[in-house]
Amino acid sequence: MKSMITITEAANSRIKEMMAEQEADNLVLRLAVRGGGCSGLSYGLGFDQEINDDDKQIETDGLKVVIDKDSAPLLEGVTIDYKQNLMGGGFIIDNPNAIATCGCGQSFKTATNPGTPTKDC
Repeated sequence: MKSMITITEAANSRIKEMMAEQEADNLVLRLAVRGGGCSGLSYGLGFDQEINDDDKQIETDGLKVVIDKDSAPLLEGVTIDYKQNLMGGGFIIDNPNAIATCGCGQSFKTATNPGTPTKDC
């Protein structure tokens, strides 16, 4: 069965490095969607120690990922990659559900959820 999300080897490696720098045990990567950004919805990536009963749990190459039930449909089929360049590095999220994205790629909207765009964009 194909995973709900794909995390490239480069992203997986960088996330694990970042987790190792934290002074906490049992960390998982929490992936979420919330309202805001120029396009209406924005991504949230962070570490968490708690897993809620209704979270979707995925493990990919030894990395545990949790997604809240409201974000899960908006993240189905997402690919997370990590790119390094002369200006530094960053995560890139490719979301097949997005029908529009902002220039920086951090916010989006879907056909079924326009979100709540930030007024100052």
